[in-house]
Amino acid sequence: MGKCLCHPEVETSYLCMKDNVYLCAECLTCRHPNIYCKFRSSCPIWYMQTKGAEWGDEKIAGAERPVRTVVFMPDNKEVKVPEGTTLLEAAQAADVRLNASCNGKGACGKCKLIVESGDVDTNSTHLLSEKEKEKNYVLACQSIVRGDVTVRIPEETLERRLKVAGMGKETTEQLRGLVKEINPMLREVPLELSAPTLDDPVSDLDRLNRGLKKAGCNVDSLSVGLEVMRDLAAAMRDDNWRVTASIMGKKCSNEILRVASGNGLPRSLGLAIDVGTTSIVVYLVDMTNGNILAATSGHNKQAACGDDVINRIICAEKNGVKKLSRMGLAAINGLINEALDSIGADPNEIKNVVISGNTTMVHLLLQVEPRYIRREPYIPVVSEFPVFKGSDIGLKVNPIAAVFVMPGPASYVGGDIVSGVLYSGFHREEPLTLFIDVGTNGEIVLGNKDWLMAASCSAGPAFEGGGIRWGMRAEEGAIEKISINSDTLEPSFSTVGNVLPRGICGSGMIDLIPEMLLAGIIDQRGRFIQDGGHPRLKQDGDDIAYVLALAEDTAMDEEIIFSEADIENIIRSKGAVYAGFTVLLKQTGLEFSMVDRLWIAGGFGQYLDIEKAIIIGMLPDIDRKKFQYLGNSSIAGAYMALLSNKFREEARKISKKMTYIDFSSNSQFMDEFSAALFLPHTNIKEFPNIKRLLNVKCRLT
Repeated sequence: MGKCLCHPEVETSYLCMKDNVYLCAECLTCRHPNIYCKFRSSCPIWYMQTKGAEWGDEKIAGAERPVRTVVFMPDNKEVKVPEGTTLLEAAQAADVRLNASCNGKGACGKCKLIVESGDVDTNSTHLLSEKEKEKNYVLACQSIVRGDVTVRIPEETLERRLKVAGMGKETTEQLRGLVKEINPMLREVPLELSAPTLDDPVSDLDRLNRGLKKAGCNVDSLSVGLEVMRDLAAAMRDDNWRVTASIMGKKCSNEILRVASGNGLPRSLGLAIDVGTTSIVVYLVDMTNGNILAATSGHNKQAACGDDVINRIICAEKNGVKKLSRMGLAAINGLINEALDSIGADPNEIKNVVISGNTTMVHLLLQVEPRYIRREPYIPVVSEFPVFKGSDIGLKVNPIAAVFVMPGPASYVGGDIVSGVLYSGFHREEPLTLFIDVGTNGEIVLGNKDWLMAASCSAGPAFEGGGIRWGMRAEEGAIEKISINSDTLEPSFSTVGNVLPRGICGSGMIDLIPEMLLAGIIDQRGRFIQDGGHPRLKQDGDDIAYVLALAEDTAMDEEIIFSEADIENIIRSKGAVYAGFTVLLKQTGLEFSMVDRLWIAGGFGQYLDIEKAIIIGMLPDIDRKKFQYLGNSSIAGAYMALLSNKFREEARKISKKMTYIDFSSNSQFMDEFSAALFLPHTNIKEFPNIKRLLNVKCRLT
């Protein structure tokens, strides 16, 4: 305890370790916010100030509470926080990166810590097993600091970091060779300038421009801000006229964002970010060679406000765009932390960022009003954004990092689809290609090098686990492959990670429904044929449900079932996709037989069983050789744009080239959608191979 510097009559425990002075609750403001401070990660003054600034309306409550020390092992990071702080908040203050995808609500169970010593109050949770509780495991977000505490990050969490880094190596191999020449938006130019003399008395700025011109920079289109000018004199002289200029390339000009003393180039990292409605994916990239150093993904926390873009917009209208932006940023910054932590990097090393996402997700992230996206005539505020600085958005990156947002041609066809087309390259080729990104929204593009038509059909969140009783993303424990014995109705399945099942993901659902159809469990309407009497069939309220996994065979000791309501949700989702294909082709006077290639993108699409997707009528019954998986093309296109100005320009051209077809007021789409609400379709002639399969199956049974 000590006396406040500004209020000597007040005794306080808040110590500025840089200046060795005490500040009371009224004075809790960092004295040097704009300079580097080695004490910042463990400074309670900085923590209280930035937490208050980040959450806006929150006030620093109980500022005079006793200060406690929390130590995080195995890195031995220490932070001082007020008593009553959660361990998750303490971890954030200490810059210890914990995965908390539910934003501290105690719903995800991922922010596990082991309490080694100290006084902690923790809430009971079913997300920890009895064995974990016996070993003093707690959820950081549900544990309150009451005294000095030492906690340890579990081994499984450390293993997760290794996995994040390992996935980067795998992804590098997949994308290797896509970008031949690297030219980032923000580049650092090292210079060694001559000192001024009486014979060479030009200004510091002119001297800088002269050096940049010699280095090959076009100084005629180069602008510089007042802040840079104010710091220029010191920067030039601190290291004997050796400097590094940070220059951001914009669409029509370039800007000097910073001039720092010294001309040794620090590590430069980049981020490719795919902001999906349900999931977010982050690649951490070495900007010198294009290697992906870490790859990670997580749940979009905005899902708490609705599963689809329309509900997100409605939520933003009620609660404000800022709230949803904050939720999205929390998820993205958490993944950035995870990626950085896996390789021991610092956020200030991230100097280039590309964001790919649908139009609504991008508007919400950037706090741009999205309400008119869902109102006729369905117009976004912005289709093509300028290059931003990281500090403009709130990303946990270098404040001057250059941020490029992939352009999107329409309200319901966004930058993620432009990224996908960029990655696929079919817009440069002759064959007629049908491209679909399967996710919460089913965006479709039809065309070739001469023309592109695009549309969107709301598939809903079912394929990503939303609206399904036991639905989940393709995470560890998700049932992903299924077969059913038609004689016994007993299922066989595999799960992600080969662990006990926790639910079923989209690819598992696409497997399950045709298996149930061919085993005679359901009919072509998706209704159960048998009404009980079999151990695998049970009453679920007013409906019948199929028991996919018995309670004793699951991680939760609960049955995993699939009901008629679940089946109906999948049928509606697959019907929307097929109707989208059909209407887009009819708008151009084409048929499925004329399509040379059908390419499927999206994180879900890469695990799709083509044959089973055709059996349920999600994909057309055409030559199977025409189908090709692309995986997550949105993040791949973002990666390409991150490394190359050529691809950033190409993305802009793709967006402008697309002709958008609106299905929202299209009566033909509703007719086709209604016709597709059958397995596989009300017009079985469109599925000749499946018709033969069903006829043979009927004769056998």
